[in-house]
Amino acid sequence: MAKAKRLVSFQGERGAYSEDACLTYFGAGVETRPYPDFYSVFTAVEKDEVTHAVVPVENSIEGSVTQVNDLLLDHDLTVVGEVIVPVKHCLMAVEGATMSSVKEVLSHPQALGQSRKFLQNHPEWKTIASYDTAGSAKMVAESKRTDTAAIASKRAAGVYGLKILKEDVQSEDANFTRFFVLEKNPGPVDGADKTSVVFATKNAPGALHKCLGEFASRGVNLSKLESRPRRNKPWVYVFYADIERGMDDPDCHAAVGGLLKTGAFVKVLGSYKKA
Repeated sequence: MAKAKRLVSFQGERGAYSEDACLTYFGAGVETRPYPDFYSVFTAVEKDEVTHAVVPVENSIEGSVTQVNDLLLDHDLTVVGEVIVPVKHCLMAVEGATMSSVKEVLSHPQALGQSRKFLQNHPEWKTIASYDTAGSAKMVAESKRTDTAAIASKRAAGVYGLKILKEDVQSEDANFTRFFVLEKNPGPVDGADKTSVVFATKNAPGALHKCLGEFASRGVNLSKLESRPRRNKPWVYVFYADIERGMDDPDCHAAVGGLLKTGAFVKVLGSYKKA
């Protein structure tokens, strides 16, 4: 597939925040393709069904998207960029619905959690977890019920012809989701100033200290360090780290090279321009 024609996979339905991230990063004219789950998003790139994927990796309130982190470790796709999207949730329903007619509210579990304070003011509403924010909007539109509402983005309301009952229902104004842009076998990114890696330590006293010392001794800062259980290996953990330099930086390159000796394994997820 010609690289000039970018076709980008994302998880969810049209109008999802992940699609917003695609448009923000690539521009409004980019062609996007929705997939039902994150695994399908990754495999679409591997099978050359699309040129890129955009996946959420962490939210400023709810934390990391653990399933995506696991897939980054298991699949050989490269992070070539990142984009940060502000999350502005809206309560939406079909024409004729009102705040007083609503009895059920659908959305993704994270969106329900991010709107907790608003929902607590309406204890009479039943909250129903769904697979996607935009998918919830689609279901509400298809149901045509005035007693059912969805929490999703403002763009999702436009996509599915819903009326916004209330904007900005998220509990915190500073609500952002960070997305990775993935590609299969890309070339180096010009001007890359951030690198993401995943590594494991040896099973020995001070092992993590020695690994982190590779960065500290060279004055290389880590902006993120998070541990995750390694699947299929009980009580074995891996560490996801963001390095505030590109791999072309000599100190960063040397630190990662040193990590190959002090750690049990290292995988460079990608070197890219920070958002």
